[in-house]
Amino acid sequence: MDNEKDELKDEEKEKPEESDPVTEPDDKEEEPTGKEKKKLHKQLKELEAKLQKAEKEQDKAKETLAEANDKYLRMLAEFDNYKKRTAKESEAKYSNAYCDAVEALLPVFDNIERAADYASDEQSKNGLLLIISNFKDVLSKMGVEQFGEVGDEFNADIHSAVMHIEDENLGENTIAEVFQKGYKKGDKIIRYATVKVAN
Repeated sequence: MDNEKDELKDEEKEKPEESDPVTEPDDKEEEPTGKEKKKLHKQLKELEAKLQKAEKEQDKAKETLAEANDKYLRMLAEFDNYKKRTAKESEAKYSNAYCDAVEALLPVFDNIERAADYASDEQSKNGLLLIISNFKDVLSKMGVEQFGEVGDEFNADIHSAVMHIEDENLGENTIAEVFQKGYKKGDKIIRYATVKVAN
């Protein structure tokens, strides 16, 4: 029995071991054929063309956006200027209307002053002087100032010189005669004083 066991062992030793079938990894991809290469090349060209088209559209969209943004900013600035201008005009409207009304009354006042200068009787002259005094009081309460007196220094910003004379008794740029008084309200000139300037 022992012999049989030994023989079996020997036979097993002599038998070559069966190896597992070795499978090589299929790492290699198949090379594309000529037709497949052409098809892939065509698809690549189409994708490149689409990409270029998309880039052009993107650039165009950026330009359009920049133009729209610029237009928006200009409109915003114009609207802001419009608001400021409208507010300024609104503020000036009352002042301008006020000054226009006073300017319309000034010729009447000038005629009353002339009438007082040429009044033949004392009673008429006193009545006209009273009207003139009342009118000046009203103008003063309205904030309207009268300017342009003989002896004042000539100022081209508020006086209008219509004549020029040489007079040694008067200084340089001195008002020698006033033809028409000037009026202003604050900084706004309602009427320039019409004067004769010496030297």
